[in-house]
Amino acid sequence: MGYRVLATLVVLVHAAFVLLVLLGGLLAFRWRRAPLLHIPVALWGGWIEISGGICPLTPLENWLVELSGSRGYAGGFIEHYLLPVLYPPGLTRTVQYALATLVVVVNVLVYAWVWRERR
Repeated sequence: MGYRVLATLVVLVHAAFVLLVLLGGLLAFRWRRAPLLHIPVALWGGWIEISGGICPLTPLENWLVELSGSRGYAGGFIEHYLLPVLYPPGLTRTVQYALATLVVVVNVLVYAWVWRERR
C-alpha cells in the first residue's frame, strides 16, 4: 500500500475522530456505554483546541505524505482541512476557543437530551 494511500486513510480517521468529538454524544441514544468512549474523546478534542496543540494524527499524516514524495502541511488538521471550508483562511486563538466552546455546548446539550429521554 502506498504512503499516499496511508496518508489518506489517516485523514479519514482524523475526520471521523473530529465528528466523534462533536457528535459522539448522540451514540448514547443507542448504546448506554457510549459516554465511556465519547467523553474522553471529547475532552481530548477540546483540550487540543484550547491548548493550541496538534493532534498526533497530524504529524503522522505529514510524515506519510512526505514519504510518498509530496509535501506535508503546516499547522493542524482543523486548520488545514476544516477552516478553509468553514472560515476564512487563518486560524486564530479566538477561532480555536470558539471551536472548543462549540464542542462543549453541543455535547452538553446532547447529554442533557439523552439524560432527559432516559428519565
